[in-house]
Amino acid sequence: MNTSAWRRLIAPALVGIAFLTGVSATSGAAAAPRVAASSGSGGPSATSAQPGHVPVLAYYYIWFDARSWETKKSDLPELGKYSSDDVAVMRQHVQWAKSAGIDGFIVSWKHTPTLDARLAKLVDIAEQENFKLSIIYQGLDVNRDPLPGGAATVARDLDWFSWNYSQRAPFNMFPKPLVIWSGTWGFSAADIAGVTATRRDHLLILASERNVDGYNRLARVVDGDAYYWSSVNPATYDGYAQKLVEMRQAVDASGGLWFAPAAPGFDARRNQGTSVVPRNDGKTFEQEIAAALDSRPDALGLISWNEFTENSHIEPSRNYGFRYLDVVAQRLGDGVPVPELLPGAAHGGSSSAGNQADGADSSSSSSHGFPTGLVVFPAFLIFFVVVLFVAGRRARRPDRPDGWGGGLWRPGGPRRPAAPGSRRARREARQAQTFARLRRLGKAAPSRVPSPSPSPFTSGTTAQDGALPVLSGLPAGQRRDGFD
Repeated sequence: MNTSAWRRLIAPALVGIAFLTGVSATSGAAAAPRVAASSGSGGPSATSAQPGHVPVLAYYYIWFDARSWETKKSDLPELGKYSSDDVAVMRQHVQWAKSAGIDGFIVSWKHTPTLDARLAKLVDIAEQENFKLSIIYQGLDVNRDPLPGGAATVARDLDWFSWNYSQRAPFNMFPKPLVIWSGTWGFSAADIAGVTATRRDHLLILASERNVDGYNRLARVVDGDAYYWSSVNPATYDGYAQKLVEMRQAVDASGGLWFAPAAPGFDARRNQGTSVVPRNDGKTFEQEIAAALDSRPDALGLISWNEFTENSHIEPSRNYGFRYLDVVAQRLGDGVPVPELLPGAAHGGSSSAGNQADGADSSSSSSHGFPTGLVVFPAFLIFFVVVLFVAGRRARRPDRPDGWGGGLWRPGGPRRPAAPGSRRARREARQAQTFARLRRLGKAAPSRVPSPSPSPFTSGTTAQDGALPVLSGLPAGQRRDGFD
Protein backbone atom coordinates (compact mmCIF):
# COMPACT_ATOMS: atom_id res chain seq x y z
CA MET A 1 0.00 0.00 0.00
CA ASN A 2 1.74 3.16 -1.22
CA THR A 3 2.19 6.17 1.13
CA SER A 4 1.40 8.75 -1.52
CA ALA A 5 -1.79 6.88 -2.37
CA TRP A 6 -2.82 7.04 1.24
CA ARG A 7 -2.17 10.78 1.20
CA ARG A 8 -4.33 11.23 -1.84
CA LEU A 9 -7.20 9.35 -0.17
CA ILE A 10 -6.89 10.73 3.38
CA ALA A 11 -7.45 14.37 2.35
CA PRO A 12 -10.90 13.83 0.79
CA ALA A 13 -11.76 11.40 3.59
CA LEU A 14 -11.07 13.99 6.27
CA VAL A 15 -13.05 16.62 4.38
CA GLY A 16 -15.89 14.16 4.04
CA ILE A 17 -15.91 13.27 7.74
CA ALA A 18 -15.95 16.95 8.75
CA PHE A 19 -18.78 17.70 6.33
CA LEU A 20 -20.81 14.67 7.37
CA THR A 21 -20.44 15.71 11.02
CA GLY A 22 -21.84 19.16 10.21
CA VAL A 23 -24.69 17.71 8.17
CA SER A 24 -25.52 15.28 10.96
CA ALA A 25 -25.68 18.12 13.47
CA THR A 26 -27.93 20.09 11.13
CA SER A 27 -30.15 17.09 10.55
CA GLY A 28 -30.38 16.42 14.30
CA ALA A 29 -31.37 20.00 14.95
CA ALA A 30 -33.93 19.84 12.19
CA ALA A 31 -35.50 16.79 13.76
CA ALA A 32 -35.77 18.41 17.19
CA PRO A 33 -38.76 20.60 18.03
CA ARG A 34 -38.11 24.29 18.47
CA VAL A 35 -38.01 25.35 22.09
CA ALA A 36 -39.97 28.29 23.30
CA ALA A 37 -38.62 31.21 21.36
CA SER A 38 -39.36 34.71 20.41
CA SER A 39 -42.17 34.52 17.92
CA GLY A 40 -41.17 37.54 15.94
CA SER A 41 -38.27 38.93 17.87
CA GLY A 42 -34.72 38.91 16.72
CA GLY A 43 -33.75 38.73 20.36
CA PRO A 44 -32.48 35.68 22.19
CA SER A 45 -34.70 32.63 22.35
CA ALA A 46 -35.87 31.15 25.63
CA THR A 47 -36.56 27.67 26.88
CA SER A 48 -39.57 26.77 28.99
CA ALA A 49 -40.65 23.74 30.96
CA GLN A 50 -42.55 22.62 27.87
CA PRO A 51 -40.72 22.75 24.53
CA GLY A 52 -42.46 24.93 21.99
CA HIS A 53 -44.12 27.15 24.59
CA VAL A 54 -43.59 30.67 25.87
CA PRO A 55 -42.15 30.80 29.43
CA VAL A 56 -44.65 31.68 32.16
CA LEU A 57 -42.93 33.60 34.95
CA ALA A 58 -44.17 35.21 38.18
CA TYR A 59 -42.64 38.20 39.96
CA TYR A 60 -41.39 37.02 43.35
CA TYR A 61 -40.46 39.05 46.44
CA ILE A 62 -37.94 38.01 49.11
CA TRP A 63 -38.31 41.00 51.43
CA PHE A 64 -40.65 39.50 54.07
CA ASP A 65 -40.00 38.92 57.75
CA ALA A 66 -42.43 38.42 60.64
CA ARG A 67 -42.99 42.16 61.05
CA SER A 68 -43.83 42.69 57.36
CA TRP A 69 -47.29 41.23 57.84
CA GLU A 70 -48.40 43.59 60.58
CA THR A 71 -49.12 46.60 58.34
CA LYS A 72 -50.56 47.42 54.92
CA LYS A 73 -52.01 43.95 54.32
CA SER A 74 -55.59 43.03 53.54
CA ASP A 75 -54.81 39.33 53.15
CA LEU A 76 -52.31 36.82 54.53
CA PRO A 77 -50.59 33.80 52.97
CA GLU A 78 -51.99 30.31 53.37
CA LEU A 79 -48.58 29.46 54.88
CA GLY A 80 -48.97 32.12 57.57
CA LYS A 81 -46.76 35.09 58.41
CA TYR A 82 -43.61 33.61 56.97
CA SER A 83 -40.09 34.95 56.67
CA SER A 84 -38.33 34.99 53.31
CA ASP A 85 -35.40 33.32 55.10
CA ASP A 86 -37.42 30.13 55.50
CA VAL A 87 -36.23 27.57 52.93
CA ALA A 88 -39.27 25.34 53.59
CA VAL A 89 -41.52 28.22 52.53
CA MET A 90 -39.40 28.86 49.43
CA ARG A 91 -39.54 25.21 48.46
CA GLN A 92 -43.32 25.10 48.90
CA HIS A 93 -43.66 28.20 46.72
CA VAL A 94 -41.57 26.62 43.97
CA GLN A 95 -43.49 23.37 44.07
CA TRP A 96 -46.88 25.10 44.01
CA ALA A 97 -45.77 27.28 41.10
CA LYS A 98 -44.52 24.30 39.10
CA SER A 99 -47.74 22.37 39.71
CA ALA A 100 -49.73 25.29 38.26
CA GLY A 101 -47.58 25.51 35.11
CA ILE A 102 -45.31 28.41 36.10
CA ASP A 103 -41.80 27.92 34.73
CA GLY A 104 -39.89 30.32 36.97
CA PHE A 105 -39.75 33.37 39.23
CA ILE A 106 -38.55 36.88 38.42
CA VAL A 107 -36.91 37.65 41.75
CA SER A 108 -36.95 41.19 43.14
CA TRP A 109 -33.39 41.91 44.31
CA LYS A 110 -30.72 44.49 44.98
CA HIS A 111 -27.31 43.97 46.54
CA THR A 112 -27.82 43.97 50.33
CA PRO A 113 -26.61 41.36 52.84
CA THR A 114 -30.16 40.24 53.69
CA LEU A 115 -31.37 39.93 50.09
CA ASP A 116 -28.09 38.32 48.99
CA ALA A 117 -28.49 35.57 51.61
CA ARG A 118 -32.10 34.95 50.63
CA LEU A 119 -31.28 34.86 46.94
CA ALA A 120 -28.58 32.27 47.60
CA LYS A 121 -31.11 30.01 49.35
CA LEU A 122 -33.66 30.40 46.57
CA VAL A 123 -31.10 29.60 43.88
CA ASP A 124 -30.14 26.39 45.67
CA ILE A 125 -33.79 25.32 45.95
CA ALA A 126 -34.53 26.21 42.32
CA GLU A 127 -31.53 24.16 41.24
CA GLN A 128 -32.79 21.15 43.20
CA GLU A 129 -36.34 21.55 41.86
CA ASN A 130 -35.32 22.22 38.22
CA PHE A 131 -36.99 25.63 38.37
CA LYS A 132 -35.93 28.76 36.49
CA LEU A 133 -35.06 32.23 37.79
CA SER A 134 -34.48 35.72 36.47
CA ILE A 135 -33.86 38.96 38.35
CA ILE A 136 -35.73 42.25 38.53
CA TYR A 137 -33.13 44.65 39.88
CA GLN A 138 -34.63 47.39 42.07
CA GLY A 139 -32.86 50.47 40.73
CA LEU A 140 -35.00 52.95 42.68
CA ASP A 141 -35.33 53.56 46.40
CA VAL A 142 -38.57 53.81 48.41
CA ASN A 143 -39.01 57.40 47.24
CA ARG A 144 -38.80 56.29 43.57
CA ASP A 145 -35.43 58.00 43.14
CA PRO A 146 -32.29 56.28 41.78
CA LEU A 147 -30.32 54.37 44.40
CA PRO A 148 -27.49 56.27 46.12
CA GLY A 149 -24.54 56.22 43.77
CA GLY A 150 -26.81 56.09 40.74
CA ALA A 151 -25.64 54.13 37.72
CA ALA A 152 -22.31 53.25 39.36
CA THR A 153 -24.18 51.37 42.09
CA VAL A 154 -26.22 49.50 39.50
CA ALA A 155 -23.05 48.53 37.63
CA ARG A 156 -21.35 47.19 40.77
CA ASP A 157 -24.44 45.22 41.80
CA LEU A 158 -24.85 43.64 38.36
CA ASP A 159 -21.17 42.68 38.37
CA TRP A 160 -21.63 41.01 41.76
CA PHE A 161 -24.67 39.12 40.54
CA SER A 162 -22.96 38.02 37.32
CA TRP A 163 -19.84 36.87 39.15
CA ASN A 164 -21.83 34.76 41.63
CA TYR A 165 -24.70 33.39 39.54
CA SER A 166 -24.07 33.56 35.80
CA GLN A 167 -23.11 29.87 35.67
CA ARG A 168 -25.90 28.54 37.89
CA ALA A 169 -28.51 26.34 36.21
CA PRO A 170 -31.66 28.23 37.30
CA PHE A 171 -30.52 31.23 35.24
CA ASN A 172 -30.06 29.33 31.94
CA MET A 173 -33.59 29.94 30.65
CA PHE A 174 -32.09 32.30 28.08
CA PRO A 175 -28.66 32.17 26.44
CA LYS A 176 -27.46 34.50 29.22
CA PRO A 177 -28.85 35.28 32.70
CA LEU A 178 -31.66 37.80 32.39
CA VAL A 179 -31.97 40.97 34.49
CA ILE A 180 -34.86 43.45 34.32
CA TRP A 181 -33.71 46.90 35.41
CA SER A 182 -36.66 48.30 37.35
CA GLY A 183 -36.94 52.07 37.17
CA THR A 184 -35.00 52.72 33.97
CA TRP A 185 -37.17 55.80 33.47
CA GLY A 186 -35.30 57.37 36.42
CA PHE A 187 -31.91 57.20 34.64
CA SER A 188 -30.56 58.99 31.60
CA ALA A 189 -29.94 57.06 28.40
CA ALA A 190 -26.23 57.85 28.72
CA ASP A 191 -26.07 56.42 32.25
CA ILE A 192 -27.88 53.26 31.18
CA ALA A 193 -25.61 52.87 28.15
CA GLY A 194 -22.58 53.20 30.41
CA VAL A 195 -23.83 50.31 32.54
CA THR A 196 -24.99 47.99 29.76
CA ALA A 197 -22.23 48.58 27.18
CA THR A 198 -19.92 45.83 28.44
CA ARG A 199 -22.29 43.89 30.68
CA ARG A 200 -24.59 42.86 27.84
CA ASP A 201 -21.80 40.52 26.77
CA HIS A 202 -22.68 38.23 29.68
CA LEU A 203 -26.15 39.38 30.78
CA LEU A 204 -29.45 40.08 29.05
CA ILE A 205 -30.57 43.45 30.43
CA LEU A 206 -34.19 44.51 29.86
CA ALA A 207 -35.64 47.94 30.51
CA SER A 208 -38.88 48.44 32.44
CA GLU A 209 -40.28 51.30 30.34
CA ARG A 210 -43.99 52.02 30.42
CA ASN A 211 -44.63 53.42 26.92
CA VAL A 212 -43.27 53.31 23.39
CA ASP A 213 -41.40 56.62 23.62
CA GLY A 214 -39.70 55.52 26.81
CA TYR A 215 -38.55 52.28 25.24
CA ASN A 216 -37.38 53.89 22.00
CA ARG A 217 -35.17 56.17 24.10
CA LEU A 218 -33.23 53.06 25.25
CA ALA A 219 -33.79 50.61 22.42
CA ARG A 220 -30.13 50.63 21.32
CA VAL A 221 -28.68 50.00 24.77
CA VAL A 222 -30.96 47.27 26.23
CA ASP A 223 -32.12 43.80 25.21
CA GLY A 224 -35.86 44.39 25.39
CA ASP A 225 -38.56 45.51 27.82
CA ALA A 226 -40.57 44.05 30.69
CA TYR A 227 -43.60 46.19 31.48
CA TYR A 228 -44.68 45.90 35.13
CA TRP A 229 -48.27 47.12 34.81
CA SER A 230 -50.25 45.89 37.79
CA SER A 231 -52.61 48.83 38.30
CA VAL A 232 -54.46 48.80 34.96
CA ASN A 233 -58.16 48.03 34.92
CA PRO A 234 -58.81 46.23 31.63
CA ALA A 235 -62.54 46.91 31.94
CA THR A 236 -62.15 50.69 31.99
CA TYR A 237 -58.80 51.51 30.33
CA ASP A 238 -59.56 52.34 26.72
CA GLY A 239 -56.92 50.93 24.41
CA TYR A 240 -55.28 48.73 27.08
CA ALA A 241 -54.74 45.70 24.84
CA GLN A 242 -53.63 47.89 21.91
CA LYS A 243 -51.00 49.54 24.09
CA LEU A 244 -49.46 46.14 24.80
CA VAL A 245 -49.39 45.39 21.07
CA GLU A 246 -47.71 48.72 20.35
CA MET A 247 -45.12 48.07 23.05
CA ARG A 248 -44.41 44.71 21.50
CA GLN A 249 -44.01 46.25 18.05
CA ALA A 250 -41.51 48.79 19.38
CA VAL A 251 -39.47 46.07 21.10
CA ASP A 252 -39.77 43.82 18.08
CA ALA A 253 -38.39 46.53 15.79
CA SER A 254 -35.15 46.58 17.78
CA GLY A 255 -34.89 42.80 17.96
CA GLY A 256 -35.47 42.68 21.73
CA LEU A 257 -37.41 40.50 24.14
CA TRP A 258 -40.93 41.50 25.20
CA PHE A 259 -42.30 40.45 28.60
CA ALA A 260 -46.04 41.14 28.78
CA PRO A 261 -47.77 41.73 32.14
CA ALA A 262 -50.88 40.14 33.62
CA ALA A 263 -52.24 40.77 37.13
CA PRO A 264 -55.26 39.38 39.01
CA GLY A 265 -56.21 42.73 40.55
CA PHE A 266 -54.78 45.69 42.45
CA ASP A 267 -55.48 47.71 45.59
CA ALA A 268 -53.20 50.58 46.63
CA ARG A 269 -55.41 51.94 49.42
CA ARG A 270 -53.30 50.40 52.20
CA ASN A 271 -50.15 51.83 50.62
CA GLN A 272 -51.15 55.50 50.50
CA GLY A 273 -52.83 55.14 47.10
CA THR A 274 -56.35 55.27 45.73
CA SER A 275 -56.35 52.88 42.75
CA VAL A 276 -58.41 49.72 42.98
CA VAL A 277 -58.83 47.04 40.33
CA PRO A 278 -61.39 44.43 41.44
CA ARG A 279 -60.46 40.79 41.00
CA ASN A 280 -63.95 39.65 39.98
CA ASP A 281 -63.25 36.07 41.05
CA GLY A 282 -60.53 35.58 38.45
CA LYS A 283 -62.21 37.29 35.50
CA THR A 284 -59.83 40.26 35.64
CA PHE A 285 -56.86 37.89 35.63
CA GLU A 286 -58.21 35.91 32.69
CA GLN A 287 -58.83 39.10 30.74
CA GLU A 288 -55.31 40.39 31.37
CA ILE A 289 -53.75 37.04 30.45
CA ALA A 290 -55.67 37.08 27.16
CA ALA A 291 -54.54 40.64 26.35
CA ALA A 292 -50.93 39.78 27.22
CA LEU A 293 -50.96 36.74 24.95
CA ASP A 294 -52.50 38.78 22.13
CA SER A 295 -49.35 40.94 22.20
CA ARG A 296 -47.28 37.88 21.24
CA PRO A 297 -44.86 37.99 24.19
CA ASP A 298 -41.49 36.27 24.51
CA ALA A 299 -42.43 35.59 28.13
CA LEU A 300 -45.49 36.18 30.27
CA GLY A 301 -44.84 38.06 33.52
CA LEU A 302 -47.51 37.33 36.13
CA ILE A 303 -47.83 40.17 38.68
CA SER A 304 -47.27 38.74 41.16
CA TRP A 305 -46.56 35.69 43.25
CA ASN A 306 -46.56 37.47 46.63
CA GLU A 307 -46.99 41.27 46.44
CA PHE A 308 -49.51 41.31 49.25
CA THR A 309 -49.20 45.05 49.92
CA GLU A 310 -50.70 45.90 46.51
CA ASN A 311 -53.08 42.93 46.58
CA SER A 312 -51.75 41.58 43.29
CA HIS A 313 -50.68 38.18 44.70
CA ILE A 314 -51.58 34.79 43.27
CA GLU A 315 -49.93 32.83 46.08
CA PRO A 316 -52.51 30.74 47.98
CA SER A 317 -53.95 32.98 50.69
CA ARG A 318 -56.55 33.17 53.46
CA ASN A 319 -58.97 35.23 51.37
CA TYR A 320 -58.65 33.54 47.98
CA GLY A 321 -57.29 30.08 48.70
CA PHE A 322 -55.87 28.46 45.55
CA ARG A 323 -58.26 30.28 43.22
CA TYR A 324 -55.61 32.14 41.25
CA LEU A 325 -53.27 29.20 40.87
CA ASP A 326 -56.30 27.36 39.51
CA VAL A 327 -56.73 30.13 36.91
CA VAL A 328 -53.06 29.80 35.93
CA ALA A 329 -53.32 26.03 35.69
CA GLN A 330 -56.52 26.14 33.64
CA ARG A 331 -55.39 28.92 31.31
CA LEU A 332 -51.64 28.29 31.11
CA GLY A 333 -50.97 24.91 32.67
CA ASP A 334 -50.62 23.12 29.35
CA GLY A 335 -48.17 25.76 28.17
CA VAL A 336 -48.61 28.83 26.02
CA PRO A 337 -47.94 27.97 22.34
CA VAL A 338 -45.33 30.09 20.61
CA PRO A 339 -47.49 32.54 18.62
CA GLU A 340 -47.28 33.50 14.99
CA LEU A 341 -45.73 36.79 13.88
CA LEU A 342 -47.59 39.95 14.75
CA PRO A 343 -49.76 41.10 11.84
CA GLY A 344 -48.28 44.28 10.41
CA ALA A 345 -45.47 44.42 12.97
CA ALA A 346 -42.19 46.03 12.02
CA HIS A 347 -39.63 43.28 11.74
CA GLY A 348 -36.35 45.05 11.35
CA GLY A 349 -34.05 42.10 11.85
CA SER A 350 -36.71 40.23 13.75
CA SER A 351 -38.26 37.65 11.48
CA SER A 352 -36.88 34.19 10.87
CA ALA A 353 -33.64 35.69 9.64
CA GLY A 354 -33.26 37.46 12.94
CA ASN A 355 -33.91 34.25 14.81
CA GLN A 356 -31.26 32.47 12.79
CA ALA A 357 -28.76 35.11 13.72
CA ASP A 358 -29.43 34.37 17.38
CA GLY A 359 -29.02 30.65 17.07
CA ALA A 360 -32.53 29.41 16.24
CA ASP A 361 -32.53 26.37 13.99
CA SER A 362 -33.30 27.43 10.44
CA SER A 363 -33.88 23.86 9.31
CA SER A 364 -36.58 23.04 11.84
CA SER A 365 -40.16 22.72 10.73
CA SER A 366 -41.19 25.85 12.62
CA SER A 367 -38.92 28.07 10.53
CA HIS A 368 -41.13 27.47 7.45
CA GLY A 369 -38.03 26.80 5.35
CA PHE A 370 -37.10 23.82 3.18
CA PRO A 371 -35.01 21.23 5.13
CA THR A 372 -31.75 21.68 3.21
CA GLY A 373 -30.09 18.82 5.07
CA LEU A 374 -32.24 16.36 3.13
CA VAL A 375 -30.66 17.56 -0.12
CA VAL A 376 -27.13 18.37 0.98
CA PHE A 377 -26.46 15.00 2.61
CA PRO A 378 -27.13 12.72 -0.38
CA ALA A 379 -25.48 15.24 -2.74
CA PHE A 380 -22.28 15.18 -0.75
CA LEU A 381 -22.43 11.40 -0.41
CA ILE A 382 -22.43 11.12 -4.21
CA PHE A 383 -19.58 13.64 -4.44
CA PHE A 384 -17.52 11.70 -1.88
CA VAL A 385 -17.97 8.39 -3.73
CA VAL A 386 -16.90 10.05 -7.00
CA VAL A 387 -13.76 11.47 -5.33
CA LEU A 388 -12.79 8.03 -4.02
CA PHE A 389 -13.42 6.47 -7.43
CA VAL A 390 -11.26 9.04 -9.25
CA ALA A 391 -8.48 8.68 -6.67
CA GLY A 392 -8.53 4.93 -7.14
CA ARG A 393 -8.41 5.22 -10.94
CA ARG A 394 -5.43 7.55 -10.76
CA ALA A 395 -3.69 5.21 -8.31
CA ARG A 396 -3.73 2.25 -10.70
CA ARG A 397 -2.48 4.11 -13.81
CA PRO A 398 1.35 3.88 -13.56
CA ASP A 399 1.83 4.98 -17.16
CA ARG A 400 0.75 8.62 -16.66
CA PRO A 401 3.41 11.04 -17.87
CA ASP A 402 3.26 13.10 -14.67
CA GLY A 403 4.56 10.23 -12.57
CA TRP A 404 1.38 9.58 -10.56
CA GLY A 405 0.19 6.04 -10.06
CA GLY A 406 1.29 2.81 -8.45
CA GLY A 407 -1.06 3.32 -5.50
CA LEU A 408 -3.41 1.02 -3.67
CA TRP A 409 -4.20 -1.09 -6.75
CA ARG A 410 -0.75 -1.07 -8.38
CA PRO A 411 -0.40 -3.97 -10.87
CA GLY A 412 2.44 -6.46 -10.37
CA GLY A 413 5.91 -6.01 -11.88
CA PRO A 414 8.57 -3.31 -11.55
CA ARG A 415 7.62 0.35 -11.63
CA ARG A 416 8.52 2.29 -14.69
CA PRO A 417 11.16 5.00 -14.41
CA ALA A 418 9.95 8.36 -13.18
CA ALA A 419 9.20 10.91 -15.87
CA PRO A 420 11.73 13.80 -15.98
CA GLY A 421 10.62 16.70 -13.79
CA SER A 422 7.91 14.73 -12.04
CA ARG A 423 7.32 14.84 -8.31
CA ARG A 424 8.48 11.26 -8.06
CA ALA A 425 11.75 12.07 -9.83
CA ARG A 426 12.46 14.95 -7.48
CA ARG A 427 11.60 12.84 -4.45
CA GLU A 428 13.89 10.03 -5.53
CA ALA A 429 16.69 12.53 -6.18
CA ARG A 430 16.40 13.80 -2.61
CA GLN A 431 16.35 10.27 -1.23
CA ALA A 432 19.47 9.43 -3.26
CA GLN A 433 21.25 12.48 -1.88
CA THR A 434 20.35 11.54 1.68
CA PHE A 435 21.50 7.93 1.37
CA ALA A 436 24.70 8.92 -0.42
CA ARG A 437 25.52 11.37 2.40
CA LEU A 438 24.84 8.67 5.01
CA ARG A 439 27.02 6.15 3.13
CA ARG A 440 29.89 8.60 3.11
CA LEU A 441 29.50 8.99 6.86
CA GLY A 442 29.33 5.21 7.28
CA LYS A 443 25.89 5.35 8.88
CA ALA A 444 23.83 3.47 6.34
CA ALA A 445 23.87 0.37 4.22
CA PRO A 446 24.05 0.79 0.46
CA SER A 447 20.87 2.38 -0.77
CA ARG A 448 18.26 0.28 -2.46
CA VAL A 449 16.49 3.35 -3.81
CA PRO A 450 16.37 3.26 -7.62
CA SER A 451 18.52 5.81 -9.39
CA PRO A 452 16.48 8.77 -10.56
CA SER A 453 15.98 9.49 -14.20
CA PRO A 454 17.64 12.54 -15.75
CA SER A 455 15.78 15.71 -14.75
CA PRO A 456 15.85 19.22 -16.12
CA PHE A 457 16.81 20.28 -12.59
CA THR A 458 20.14 18.33 -12.79
CA SER A 459 23.17 18.47 -15.04
CA GLY A 460 22.54 14.93 -16.19
CA THR A 461 24.65 13.26 -13.52
CA THR A 462 22.67 10.82 -11.39
CA ALA A 463 23.39 9.63 -7.87
CA GLN A 464 25.54 6.58 -8.63
CA ASP A 465 28.43 5.25 -6.54
CA GLY A 466 27.88 7.93 -3.95
CA ALA A 467 28.13 10.88 -6.35
CA LEU A 468 25.65 13.63 -5.48
CA PRO A 469 23.78 15.18 -8.38
CA VAL A 470 24.62 18.78 -9.20
CA LEU A 471 21.52 20.96 -9.06
CA SER A 472 22.23 23.40 -11.85
CA GLY A 473 18.73 24.91 -11.91
CA LEU A 474 19.11 26.79 -8.62
CA PRO A 475 21.71 29.28 -7.35
CA ALA A 476 24.15 28.17 -4.67
CA GLY A 477 22.64 28.06 -1.18
CA GLN A 478 19.12 27.32 -2.49
CA ARG A 479 19.53 23.76 -3.66
CA ARG A 480 16.08 22.44 -3.01
CA ASP A 481 14.03 21.03 -5.80
CA GLY A 482 10.53 21.86 -4.72
CA PHE A 483 7.97 20.39 -2.34
CA ASP A 484 6.93 16.79 -2.27
